[in-house]
Amino acid sequence: MGTVVGVVLPLGLAFIMFSLGLGLTVSDFLRVIKRPFAFVIGALNQVVLLPIVTFLLVLAFGLGPELAIGFMILAFCPGGVTSNILTRLGKGDVALSVSLTAVISLASMFTVPPLLALSIGYFSGADATPVNIGGIAVQLFLLTTVPILIGLAMRHFAPAVTGRIAPVVAQLANGLFVAIVVLAVVLNWDVFITNLPILAPSLVVLIVVLLAVGFGVARLAGLSMAEVKTISIETGIQNSTLGITVAAILTGHEAGFPAYALPAAVYGILMYVVSAPVIWWFRRLAAGAVNAE
Repeated sequence: MGTVVGVVLPLGLAFIMFSLGLGLTVSDFLRVIKRPFAFVIGALNQVVLLPIVTFLLVLAFGLGPELAIGFMILAFCPGGVTSNILTRLGKGDVALSVSLTAVISLASMFTVPPLLALSIGYFSGADATPVNIGGIAVQLFLLTTVPILIGLAMRHFAPAVTGRIAPVVAQLANGLFVAIVVLAVVLNWDVFITNLPILAPSLVVLIVVLLAVGFGVARLAGLSMAEVKTISIETGIQNSTLGITVAAILTGHEAGFPAYALPAAVYGILMYVVSAPVIWWFRRLAAGAVNAE
């Protein structure tokens, strides 16, 4: 088990982040400067509003310390490749989605560790385990930032090679994501079954509320409908693989997949189920706009 969690899990996350990097270009980062307002709204939703909403829902559902911390870990994680795919399916602004995913993913090494320490201190109280903020930041840098930058560099300096391998890498990354989610659930099966009656409803509510909050804030900000849909998806869809990995880093690899990882693992399944009708509605909105013209 130590090998799976200590080696396979981090390598799997690094490969998934590498696949994200292969889809990025330097212009994705420059776009942030050219279109700052929509990006700032999306970033504030992810970094500020998302954790606040999650915290309030955790309190409302009365979750125990382990699940509560697991929810907060999930809330601190940025969107992943999935949010980019769903944005494309929902006829949103894919360029904005990619920019948000890229920048917030790179920033996660700075944002996740201190927020994680605060959450553990609040929910665990006197039983809180000290969090090595610097150590977690370094591990996140190695597992997220470095693979993204390698993929970005490959795309920039060897576009022909990248074009050939990117589809295969994406398929492998999707397979790794499924395997990690299944392992996290199976290896915490007793805890999963015991907490399923409250875990599933609370996650469904969380996803619905976050999608709605992202949509509403973007609308109030006067953004275009494509940008509104994008920010809704980026707010509601998180990188569950990163959440599972952070949970494992927090408890130590020798402990196996911790209960902290359960919310992210179950979320990795439910996010597709809950977001499907929303994506369908977004596509209808796009079709209606075209017909109106």
